[in-house]
Order: sequence, then structure tokens, then C-alpha cells
Amino acid sequence: MIKIKRAYEPAEKADGKRFLVERLWPRGMKKESLKMDAWLKDVAPSAELRTWFRHDPAKWAEFQKRYRAELRAHPEAWEAIRAAANRGAVTLLYSAHDTEHNSARLLKEFLDRQVSTH
Repeated sequence: MIKIKRAYEPAEKADGKRFLVERLWPRGMKKESLKMDAWLKDVAPSAELRTWFRHDPAKWAEFQKRYRAELRAHPEAWEAIRAAANRGAVTLLYSAHDTEHNSARLLKEFLDRQVSTH
């Protein structure tokens, strides 16, 4: 099972493997305070896509298309998450304020399909 959670929320045993899925470190957070198993920068949207999107809900539909294309082109970036999810609970950590229009939510949906089909 894959869950998502803001990086600023406390870790819980039920989180299982915790992966930070942001290209940039969460603002204001000390590295030693974030409990995680790995920081997977390459699974995050490209710098170009992130800069274009700028968390603008009006661009959400197009962002989803572009980010899914990036994910399909680079399965090596998300394979560790898929493999961990096949063994147990996984939590994707993100730092965006918008809980609806963010790359971690889209990544979770994408990976849910990968886990159930492999």
C-alpha cells in the first residue's frame, strides 16, 4: 500500500518505508529531523516542469500529462518505490502546501497502477 504525507508531519510506524519524492529539500526542515529511508530526487518532476507548473491549479491537467510522460520515460526512478510497495507499506513524503495539486499525489496514483499490474 502506498500513502502520501507531508514531510513536516511526524513519522509513524504504519508509514513503512518512507521516501522523500521532492527534487528540493523541504524548506525549513533540518536533514537530521526527517525520518526517511531514501531521498529519490529523480522521481520528482524535472526542474523545467516544476518551474513551469509553479503549483498553479489552472495548469494541473497539463502538468499531469507531462509528469506521467516523464515517469513512463524513466522507470528506473520509481522502481525502488514499486518494489518496496510490493513488500509492504510505503509513504511518499512531499513538501507542497497544496494537498490536492502536487506531484506526490500524482506519483501515488501512477505507482498504484504499477504495483497492481506487476
